[in-house]
Amino acid sequence: MARTTWLARARYVRRPTPEPTGQQGRPVAGHLIVCGDDPLTYRLASELVTQYGRQVTVILPSRRRNHGPQISRLRVRVVESERLDADAFRQARVATADAVAVVRQDDVGNIHAALQAQELNPRIHLVLRMFNLSLGLGIRTLFHDCAVISDAAMAAPAFVAAALGEAAPVHVRLTGRALHVAQRGSVAPERIVAGLATADGVLLPRDPETADLVLALADRDAYAEQPAAPPRRRGRPWSTLKLLVNRKLVQAALALVVLLIAGTGVLAAVRTDLSWWDAAYLTILAALGGADANVDAGAIEKITQTLLTVVSIALIPVVTAAVVEAVVNARLAIALGGLRDPVSGHVVVVGLGNVGTRVIRQLTQRGVRVVAIDRTDDARGAALAKELDVPLVVGDASREETLRAASVQTCRALVVLSTDDVVNLEAALHGRALNPGLRVVLRLFDGDFADRVERAFRIDVSRSVSYLAAPAFAAAMLQRDVIGSIPVNRRVLLIADLPVCAGSAAAGSTVATVDAMDGVRVIGVTHSGSTTWSPPLDLAVRVDDRLILVATRDGLGRVVAATSA
Repeated sequence: MARTTWLARARYVRRPTPEPTGQQGRPVAGHLIVCGDDPLTYRLASELVTQYGRQVTVILPSRRRNHGPQISRLRVRVVESERLDADAFRQARVATADAVAVVRQDDVGNIHAALQAQELNPRIHLVLRMFNLSLGLGIRTLFHDCAVISDAAMAAPAFVAAALGEAAPVHVRLTGRALHVAQRGSVAPERIVAGLATADGVLLPRDPETADLVLALADRDAYAEQPAAPPRRRGRPWSTLKLLVNRKLVQAALALVVLLIAGTGVLAAVRTDLSWWDAAYLTILAALGGADANVDAGAIEKITQTLLTVVSIALIPVVTAAVVEAVVNARLAIALGGLRDPVSGHVVVVGLGNVGTRVIRQLTQRGVRVVAIDRTDDARGAALAKELDVPLVVGDASREETLRAASVQTCRALVVLSTDDVVNLEAALHGRALNPGLRVVLRLFDGDFADRVERAFRIDVSRSVSYLAAPAFAAAMLQRDVIGSIPVNRRVLLIADLPVCAGSAAAGSTVATVDAMDGVRVIGVTHSGSTTWSPPLDLAVRVDDRLILVATRDGLGRVVAATSA
């Protein structure tokens, strides 16, 4: 039905798993296993428990490390194991589980763990977190039933759009239709499919005319492939010199040059027998070698020769210092991969992990100049930065001198993507101090903390990668398709494609019944391979139909329960 860059399905076989429901009609059949101890693990386990009422077992190295304490406070069963091996899966009762999600940040390790889980339960449904989607697609023959998702690929467009001050960059390609998110004023009214959010943050308002952010039809080929970045213009020699040489040193050298020019003019005026060229010749020699005393000279000539002698004392050391500093700075810039030309209007990206790597690629594809910062020169995205000719400043982004080295004072946006909230906040505050008009986009895990930070420190946008990605992982574990996520401030809307199962509450109802659920808007119904877009409210919903809808996290949970057997 739909294919995106961040979700790939390998031999997706849908099993007729019964799903009895518990409180509030939410499914509670067979338990689910989640492997990991990072923010995504916590968000995913919380989503499965609170939104879908499922029984969840989490396999993690320790309850006391990373997000182990937060995970332990959820209504989940915890299995502690330093190694994700067959013994750990047996303790988690993988033989009777419906699905296993392996969401550690280790592509090869996740594949290995998935193979072990499949050996213990050949028909288990697997969900793998992968950074390398090419590798994910290549392993499709290894598994009976597997979904591969990249949280970094899902989240990166949101950070790119926030850095450039654009609407949520969601482009969904469906059969016969391409949709994108836009501001209402930028699209024709007849192309609007659904109202997403009002200016004051109300999601899926009942009156779509009040929505400022909308889902609209787009040209099918409008987002097929981003153009490659235009070739970089080489910096002018004078600009490079300004970067390599200290400004005060340049000012001192210019002052000495002015004195030499003035001395030439004075000698040419006093010695009427000298031409300007001869006066310049005598001035330079006097400055470089010292003048011979001439008691018969006039007062002005004596003063000039004295000044030139003083200039000669300073000129050679200044020139020597300028040359040495230029050579040292050039070597450091080459060794560290930092800036070699002055830049302005660029985007500084802090942190070249999974998300940062995708962000610098997408920015350069759009022709935006990028400067990267990371603590080490062997970060995941360092090789890509070199390939894309993106300068990499190696250092601590929470230190002002590191940000200065990346020319934050002249950049258009600072995107801070490390996994440490404290470092991210320090970098943002230092960046704002260096450039008061700077647009700051911050990665923060804790939503409540992020809201307070935005208000207190005038941070433009904050995002949580795990918050954006967790709904897609949860839906994939339930064998449902989330084909897009739309960030709205610190919340998220989901575009989903859900089957209507026999015996479900939705079967035999109408579109109006589903659309009346809080936090749900139906935008299409597929029956026998044919899709009706913007379906009439009295259209009947039948078994094996597929509902294409936009929903909040809570709304998606309600629809999954209503469409499940």
